[in-house]
Amino acid sequence: AHKGPITNWESFENYPWPDPDKAGARSLEWYERSLPDDMCIIGSGGFAHFAEYLTWLMGYESLCYALYDQRDLVKAIGDRLTAIFDAVIRKFLTFNRVKIIMGSDDMGFRSGTLISPDDLREFVLPGHKQMATLSHQAGRPYILHSCGNLHAVMDDLIDDVGIDGKHSFEDTIEDVRLLKDTYGRQISLLGGIDVDFLCRAGDEQIRERVRDTLVCCQPGGGYCLGTGNSVANYIPVKNYLTMLDEGRRFKD
Repeated sequence: AHKGPITNWESFENYPWPDPDKAGARSLEWYERSLPDDMCIIGSGGFAHFAEYLTWLMGYESLCYALYDQRDLVKAIGDRLTAIFDAVIRKFLTFNRVKIIMGSDDMGFRSGTLISPDDLREFVLPGHKQMATLSHQAGRPYILHSCGNLHAVMDDLIDDVGIDGKHSFEDTIEDVRLLKDTYGRQISLLGGIDVDFLCRAGDEQIRERVRDTLVCCQPGGGYCLGTGNSVANYIPVKNYLTMLDEGRRFKD
């Protein structure tokens, strides 16, 4: 959309910002009581969408203009989001079965970031750094799901923000098998079986891809087998189960 609900200071002040203190935790309470002993909760879901909410609240085109002539408004929105997610993560961290925190924030597209790397460093990454800091203080790793080509800010995410793992890999951007020897030695890599491939490939192709990925990424640890992005409903169930089956066979 060209414009979102916030385009000026008046709409910022009048926006019905959610009260995170009123957020329910019934599902977390149930999982805390009911999960088997060898399972944990990943604190995620609608969480840490700093870049995404900037886009959704302002509209992408309006955000681009605001980055030129309303940078104070962009910062105010980012600060408000950080305050909201700060309260949310603190609630996550009160649950002992929450062992991992996972932020979700798409920042890029196929060839680069959606806004400039410098603007990400100023308005988006500080929020993730706050989430990572709180996670680490509580003894939990902070994992980031983010789609797109983030090459320009990966060093920032690893060295400054302090992410412990990265999810979302698309073959047309970066093949997870090629990353083990780069930042795969600094953080964990999650997923990487390309969603489009998983939709189109045959049984043996999938098994071969899984084996090759594990041969490349598993040595030394720091890799978790899975899909390159969310498990979309158009992925054939048989193909998804084949991926899991071959992963278990490799482990054995």
